[in-house]
Amino acid sequence: MEKTEWYLEYEIQIDRPGLLGEISSLLGMLSINIITINGVENGRRGMLIIAHSNEQITRLKLILQTMDTIRLTKLRKSKLRDRLAVRHGKYIHTDADDRKTIRFVRNELGILVDFMAELYKQEGHKLIGIRGMPRVGKTESIVAASVCANKKWLFVSSTLIKQTVRNQLIAGEYSNENVFIIDGVVSKRKASEKHWQLIREIMQLPAIKVIEHPDIFVQSTEYNIEDFDYIIELRSHEDEEITYEVVENNQFNQGNSFSMFDY
Repeated sequence: MEKTEWYLEYEIQIDRPGLLGEISSLLGMLSINIITINGVENGRRGMLIIAHSNEQITRLKLILQTMDTIRLTKLRKSKLRDRLAVRHGKYIHTDADDRKTIRFVRNELGILVDFMAELYKQEGHKLIGIRGMPRVGKTESIVAASVCANKKWLFVSSTLIKQTVRNQLIAGEYSNENVFIIDGVVSKRKASEKHWQLIREIMQLPAIKVIEHPDIFVQSTEYNIEDFDYIIELRSHEDEEITYEVVENNQFNQGNSFSMFDY
């Protein structure tokens, strides 16, 4: 029988000693294995469990729904955000109007890096956009996630150290295993036609592409926001407004102190 990973989450209604032990014993009697347990948001507890059949899960659900000490909130095949919630004890939050837009604040950089690393590990094309004000940690998070995923990262355009605009790659850099990092503001303001030709080549690769300032990037290309698989928003605090006029002015005032160089 094929094993399947499930996510079980419940809210404690009556907190008393031995409650977790009772639930663990129930899982054991149903021959369901526990992988990880952790508290998640709003007084809830999450578990990653392994079941050998859907019948086991059906029986578990029926029993849990009869318990007055807990309220079952989720029982489903595990998703990436479930695994991260158990790992970090906190859910990542999606935009209410656009489920592929995911929001983080600066003190959640750990879970952001972990989330991006898991995306990088998936095979095939991924187009990821990341919005945020200057010096909030966008580029650093992209690079850190590459390290966690054991991927090589390549700056196609960037202002991390110096303003970088590449016009070509060497043969080994066209690997589908690389993470290609593009800064939409730098590419729009400083790039040549050779640079845009390189971007078009990279966009055809079945590889990970991460675009900083995706809203600016789409203004200069045939791509649109709907082409992105994920849009990540990173803020210093929850109420911070991401303003692109400030982003563009800050980025290029900052960049004037550096020399421009092409590869």
